[in-house]
Amino acid sequence: MNVSLILIILLVGAFATYIAGDKLASKVALFFGISALGCSIVLLNHFNMGENISFLCQWINQPNVSFALKADGLAIAMLLLTTALTPIIIYTSFGTEYKNSKAFYSLILFMSFAMVGTFLAADGILYYIFWELSLIPIYFIALIWGNGDAEERKKAVVKFFIYTLAGSLFMLIAFIYLYQQAGSFLIEDLYKLNLSATEQLWIFLAFFLAYAIKIPIIPFHTWQANVYQKAPAVGTMLLSGIMLKMGLYSIIRWQLPIAPLAAKEYMYIFISLGVAGVIYGSIVALRQKDLKKLLAYSSLAHVGLIAAGTYTLTIDGLRGAVLQMIAHGFVVVGLFFISEIIFRRYETRTIAEMGGIRTQSPKFASMFLLLVLASVALPTTFNFVGEFTVLYSLSQINVWFAFLGGTTIILGAYYMLKMYQQVMLGETNTKVFADVNFKEGFALVLIIGVLFFFGMYPKPITDLITPSLEEILTQINRIN
Repeated sequence: MNVSLILIILLVGAFATYIAGDKLASKVALFFGISALGCSIVLLNHFNMGENISFLCQWINQPNVSFALKADGLAIAMLLLTTALTPIIIYTSFGTEYKNSKAFYSLILFMSFAMVGTFLAADGILYYIFWELSLIPIYFIALIWGNGDAEERKKAVVKFFIYTLAGSLFMLIAFIYLYQQAGSFLIEDLYKLNLSATEQLWIFLAFFLAYAIKIPIIPFHTWQANVYQKAPAVGTMLLSGIMLKMGLYSIIRWQLPIAPLAAKEYMYIFISLGVAGVIYGSIVALRQKDLKKLLAYSSLAHVGLIAAGTYTLTIDGLRGAVLQMIAHGFVVVGLFFISEIIFRRYETRTIAEMGGIRTQSPKFASMFLLLVLASVALPTTFNFVGEFTVLYSLSQINVWFAFLGGTTIILGAYYMLKMYQQVMLGETNTKVFADVNFKEGFALVLIIGVLFFFGMYPKPITDLITPSLEEILTQINRIN
């Protein structure tokens, strides 16, 4: 099967959505989003039958750049995450009216196109192009359709754009240097390089800067909370559910195998940064009065733990990190959708102005509670599988890392349940809160179904990603 077909579907879908006009844009975008998901499932079936899923053709002669795509188990897992969440995110937007909706929905599909390209790219420059392309649509989505004061929104979005672009330039410099050594940007050629310890350190740091900003890892997180708050719900879902996974995925795919000596030498430093993000994000989340900001800092804590898992350089750490990436993608999209549903009815995101929703909307309260329990890694949820595996890998490195990383569960349970109590229980808001309609309920049930199904039966994803991660770990350990 030609793996580029998924990219073609999403790119054609972006143009078709724009041409369809404002009235049909959302439905056309949903159709192409579902089509991309269907194509991804077909791709998975071909992969499971042992077919080599790749595409390679010469693109630029000087420098030597190839249009190279490759889908191993790890890439397919991230592809499925992207193509599954894209139609869900589009569907959740149906309850909100957007001006110039044809541009809005076409940008969503174009962003999905760029993120899929990032996960599939097997050439450094092609990967970098897709990486940068994903920044353009989210910039306009947040700037044009965002919330709050226009001037404040502009400052937050421009800061995010400059931060991300600046970090990516260091990654580009690293690729140029690697090309000078290998004569190629193909990932398999870059893997074969025998760089000195000093060269690997600089390459590692250049990649780290790009990824740390995108994820984000403290102290490169200062853009996150404001952008999550100012962006429309769809933009926040795209950022937290999929886009930040590009950085985490890239650590495993590009940074660690190309610069393994630096990864091993400075392992404790980078694990410590991840664990620090867990503690910092959790403590700051405790003090938030805005629901979206609380969820933003909660996300910071969770991705800090994922990043720490990747830097353990163990199969459990890598596997747990990927499992938690996928689980976090679904739960954070669900929680931000919950926030949007409340905003549609109360027109506020201030937690103190909510309350008493459970008595008016028991179905909504039940679904919200299930998402909160998944977020705090209750056993039988997908998040528990990922977090437990990551914490186990941290204990193999140093038990204190596991102890400190485990605060994400303890503190997370405290601030999430406290938030739930304030929002759903307590005194009733004077405004009437209508129970969820079919569209809202259907999207939430889909997300909750995924979280509990794979929480009780993660084997299909574990079997999919483990061979790829073992190959990457072999590459990391080839130089002792």
